[in-house]
Amino acid sequence: MTAPLMKLHRDRIPFLDVEVTALRVEELLGVLGGFLADGGTRLVVGHNLHSVTLLHSRPEFRALYERSDVILPDGAPVAMLWGRAHGRTTRREAMAYRLGSTDWLPGLGRVPGLERIAVIGAGAEANAKAVDRLRAIVPGAEVAGRAGEDWDTAQEDAAVAWLGEFRPQLVLLGLGMPLQESVLWRRRAQLPPAVYAAVGGAIEQLGGVQKLAPRWLGRLGLEWAWRLLLHPGKVAYRVFGEPWVLLGLLLRKRFSRL
Repeated sequence: MTAPLMKLHRDRIPFLDVEVTALRVEELLGVLGGFLADGGTRLVVGHNLHSVTLLHSRPEFRALYERSDVILPDGAPVAMLWGRAHGRTTRREAMAYRLGSTDWLPGLGRVPGLERIAVIGAGAEANAKAVDRLRAIVPGAEVAGRAGEDWDTAQEDAAVAWLGEFRPQLVLLGLGMPLQESVLWRRRAQLPPAVYAAVGGAIEQLGGVQKLAPRWLGRLGLEWAWRLLLHPGKVAYRVFGEPWVLLGLLLRKRFSRL
């Protein structure tokens, strides 16, 4: 991947030992416009407790985040810990900088020069509906998609070849974490120049296949409860088990420095 042409300021979150790029929606859209004007390859990722755990346990995951141009504070705990460390004293101030993919994707029509968008991920129905929604959000843009269910090496090879032919400016990659990050890292030398955004389940949400949590829950930092209610088998470990794994990783790292 090409080296960053424009270095954005990052804030460190001491307790989590990670960095984030604190931006609000309009600021991010402006940054994306600048990326498109500059050309080259850019990476937009997000941090929640799951990604923080992966960063502290998987070297390739950490390497990708270190090479990323924008690291959004996606999860509520990440945003609130960032706010506490950087002078946003109230929950409301901190949560104004919490940006999940579904917060900024509806604003893509305000990104100047955005003409070609690729959508990779989710099932065929959800992908098609997300492509239709993006065509409405960015009128006149060429939007094309490829489903991502049952992802394997053959699908990955085909997707990389397709991107090389399509030459999009923006690629929304929603294969779930950490698969989408692994693909970006493995294929970094083969991918055509574009802005690559790891968006997780946002393709299903954008397509209306997966219900979004009410926004007031998001402002309170309680989206996890909504997801737990809808997908208990998938979310329970991340909510109740993974934070303890992360705490163990952080403590081990801290004691190793003593």
